[in-house]
Amino acid sequence: MKPLFHPAIEDVTVEGILHALSDPTRVAIYAAIAASGCEHTCSSLSKLIDRPIPKSTLSVHFKALRESGLIRSERQGVEMRNTSRCPEIEQRFPGLIPAIVSAIQRQQAAAGARAAAKPAGAARGRRDASPPPRS
Repeated sequence: MKPLFHPAIEDVTVEGILHALSDPTRVAIYAAIAASGCEHTCSSLSKLIDRPIPKSTLSVHFKALRESGLIRSERQGVEMRNTSRCPEIEQRFPGLIPAIVSAIQRQQAAAGARAAAKPAGAARGRRDASPPPRS
């Protein structure tokens, strides 16, 4: 089996981290791993968002997180165990991850508030039921 690539902490870049966290699904996956402080299998995070994530898609997301240096993955039998590299990243880039996570939470809260404020018909793109005035 091909060995997994994990960059040395000296090779982790801000650009790589920002790229990895530019996808909402990867943000959700990373947030779950980082918040728990324990190992997660790939399959345990397959239902993290409102719909199941296919295994092939999960593999791509975990690879992006791993190659950016955000997580460490280890094979155990047929499962892949994933842990956060937060302490290492915090030493290399103090405050970066908390700042990104805080900004994402504020953005999600604002988006949720906007969605809640929309009228029910507007959320589905409906128009006013009355016909246009005739001349």
